[in-house]
Amino acid sequence: MIKIISSVTPFLILLVFTGCGSQQPSGEEVIEPKTPVTLTAVSNGPIVETIELNAVSSFLKKNTIKSATAGIIESIEISLGDNVEKGQLLFTLKTKEAAALEKNQTADSSLFFKGIIKIKATKTGIISDITHQIGDYVQEGDQLAVIADQNSMVFLLAVPYELNNYIKKNTKCMISLSNNRNLEGSISSRLPSADIASQTENFIVKPASIEKLPENLIAKISIVKSSKDKAFTLPKPAVLSNETQNEFWVMKLINDSIAVKVSIKKGIELADIVEILQPAFEPSDRILLTGNYGLPDTAKVMITSTKY
Repeated sequence: MIKIISSVTPFLILLVFTGCGSQQPSGEEVIEPKTPVTLTAVSNGPIVETIELNAVSSFLKKNTIKSATAGIIESIEISLGDNVEKGQLLFTLKTKEAAALEKNQTADSSLFFKGIIKIKATKTGIISDITHQIGDYVQEGDQLAVIADQNSMVFLLAVPYELNNYIKKNTKCMISLSNNRNLEGSISSRLPSADIASQTENFIVKPASIEKLPENLIAKISIVKSSKDKAFTLPKPAVLSNETQNEFWVMKLINDSIAVKVSIKKGIELADIVEILQPAFEPSDRILLTGNYGLPDTAKVMITSTKY
């Protein structure tokens, strides 16, 4: 019996020490990790959704200046971009008969005549094109220049066919130029043909005020697609979605340390804010703005700041 007890004793001692080593000291607290987050809340106010399309400036009314006879251009009294008045001298031509006699001029003064024809502006406007130079030979009826009516300046708006339901006559719009200048305008009419390659229709946008702008200037036209006077919105980073973009939710704080997942239905979505159609959040509800990505439902969080 004495031998049996002495052989078991080492195993009992080892078992006692092993059990003591696995025990946690009483009074030591386990700290759960918390995700640092910032908070925001819903806003209630107007929201406007717009579509932005390209447009090109153009003169609708142009007057073509043509040669009254066959001859050689002796002088040009205008330059591109000049403003001219009706009756102002534009070109002088020497008829082909006068040019031929000049080359074969004899002592007989009865055969000498100048044969100078003066071409004058028939309309007031701006010179948008000059077709010929001094010394050019032109036929009767050839184009010499084009006078554009500054008051007929419009923008030709190219609209994809699937968006033409949003473009109506007399619709107000904003014309944004490349120099950051904005002009008010409205849709005047729609042209009857579409571009076969891009499948776009051209609409005429008329500026509210007469502007001295060059032709073929590219501008952006902003047109209201939808708007609401009152809408509940959240900053875009507060709204989360799945990979297929068919489910959306936010993380709502239910106390100072726990956030829960709340499914939502979106409305109008802009670059920085999203309209929340459902559910109806209260202004006092605290929604996670940052630190919300990838959080599970009932996640432990730690508030670092609040942004309203």
